[in-house]
Amino acid sequence: MSASNADLQQRKNAATPRGVGVMCDFYADRALNAELWDIEGRRFIDFAAGIAVTNTGHRHPKIVAALREQLDRFTHTAYQIVPYASYVELAEKVNARAPGKHAKKTAFFTTGAEAVENAIKIARAATGRPGVIAFTGGFHGRTMMGMALTGKVAPYKVGFGPFPSDVFHAPFPNPLHGVTAADSLKALEHLFKADIDPQRVAAIIFEPVQGEGGFYPAPAEFVRGLRALCDTYGILLIADEVQTGFARTGKLFAMEHYDIVPDLMTIAKSLAGGMPLSGVVGRADVMDGPAPGGLGGTYAGNPLAIAAAHAVLDIIDSEALCDRAAAFGERLKAKLTALRASVPQIADVRGPGAMIAVEFSKPGAPHEPDAAFTKRVQTRALERGLLLLACGVYSNVIRFLFPLTIEEKVFDEALAILEDVLKETASIAA
Repeated sequence: MSASNADLQQRKNAATPRGVGVMCDFYADRALNAELWDIEGRRFIDFAAGIAVTNTGHRHPKIVAALREQLDRFTHTAYQIVPYASYVELAEKVNARAPGKHAKKTAFFTTGAEAVENAIKIARAATGRPGVIAFTGGFHGRTMMGMALTGKVAPYKVGFGPFPSDVFHAPFPNPLHGVTAADSLKALEHLFKADIDPQRVAAIIFEPVQGEGGFYPAPAEFVRGLRALCDTYGILLIADEVQTGFARTGKLFAMEHYDIVPDLMTIAKSLAGGMPLSGVVGRADVMDGPAPGGLGGTYAGNPLAIAAAHAVLDIIDSEALCDRAAAFGERLKAKLTALRASVPQIADVRGPGAMIAVEFSKPGAPHEPDAAFTKRVQTRALERGLLLLACGVYSNVIRFLFPLTIEEKVFDEALAILEDVLKETASIAA
């Protein structure tokens, strides 16, 4: 007899540490596109996509075929020992499609945090400077440098210090909570006066749309201001596109929404449709900063993941996923906006493309986050078979990360569940 969810939950608690937080108490059996079934046969609509990893859906036929073909050739040689053409070809594709007309180079790694670590290494090697500036609410991974850069203490930093030095934080623009783009840029100038000489800063790293921090888009004037500061002081600008990349925002990369170009970009998550692959792409001269052997990793650019990534880029183009992201995102925003009259806890609806969020605050007090209401919405939606993720420094934001390949009827079903849950939760709270 197969194990039940309850059995596995008990075994999980006995066999794995509590530090690996797990949201759901059921266990996946199979998934297809935007739907997932647990080991007891219950169906869920997946609006989490493995935290923005399956933009191309679960088990897309082109990705499955690419993996099978690569399995029949080889699974691992370590690119640094015996290279393979598919790595080079994927780097060429990413270089051609990343923002900017300048010469670019790409190195592949395994996780988003690993990409961030290497971006900092590259920036320091290229500039000969140690300092790095990040922003409040930003999330850049769970490694030591990733935690140092991350601008959210709980649960990511608690008990793990001390962290690497020469990392500084400035407030990220957040109009709902009283921080303008001008405030953020002024804070950077204050850092240069009070904490670190700008001539010692290697890089400024930011997310074009903050992910874990609450899906706050970076205002255009803020991004232009960052570019101007970097140009003035010889600082490199790093765009962390780990969560925003690969059609999620309605463009292949979120930086395409702006009229400026970063020096480096980190990529991961949906790059390989569920296979572990990340990368750093940037100015060729900057990418060549580290000496041979300074970059790499045993599994970096794994051939199976590389094969999947080639398929992902093909799917994004052939199925017009950027257009689908924009269209589905507009429908979701329209639904949430229409619900504001009956759900007074909705303080804001935001986001480009299909990187949409709804923020909840106490009725009549848009600056007082309502984490309890957010949790009830998430819990009730899960009971109804809709998988949602929360985020935000105050845990009062629901982010929507459905696969961009989602079928119309499944999307409509999810919106109906969402509307019912929001209205029901609001009526209980009244």
